Amino acid sequence: MLLTKPSPVPAARRARVSRVTGETAITVALVLDGRGQSELATGIGFLDHLLSALAKHAGFDLELRCTGDLHVDDHHSAEDCALALGSALDQALGERRGIVRFGSAYAPLDEALARAVVDFSGRPYAAISLGLERGVLGGLACENIGHVLSSLATAARATLHVDVLRGANDHHRAEAAFKATALALRQAVARVAGGAQDVPSTKGVL
Repeated sequence: MLLTKPSPVPAARRARVSRVTGETAITVALVLDGRGQSELATGIGFLDHLLSALAKHAGFDLELRCTGDLHVDDHHSAEDCALALGSALDQALGERRGIVRFGSAYAPLDEALARAVVDFSGRPYAAISLGLERGVLGGLACENIGHVLSSLATAARATLHVDVLRGANDHHRAEAAFKATALALRQAVARVAGGAQDVPSTKGVL
């Protein structure tokens, strides 16, 4: 009888990040190879809603808690939550060996349609075009929704392009954007088939 060695179990890709400033105190626990479960308490209901959709469709397990200066406005909390989550994503990926690196996806939500493209290049850059017209959605300023995505990309050291291609309802437009981003992230962080552990770059580093 031939005996074969069992395949090694891949190391868990997870991170814990704490970010404390004079404006916010944030803790994040992230598992990339999760089940899409989340526990969120940012203090901003619509931000919780968007991050829940992101975790669900990316397949991440995410715990994020934020105490922020919401008596000032929502900007610091929204930005710092995204920076902390992006830092956790960067930390969980480590040297970025054995990942697909690139991801792209479309996501509809009723009449809205969004497209997201991501590259874990190590070079932070974001081009975000959501076309939102309302001032506020559920306590989150619409100008901060795109800023959350760009801050996430900056801290994750990723290139991220997100465009909402159509849609009449701003809630739908914003949520479709986060779902498309989630699906693109899911592709990009996936492990390469066959278990290769190369850095996916001709430079040998990302």
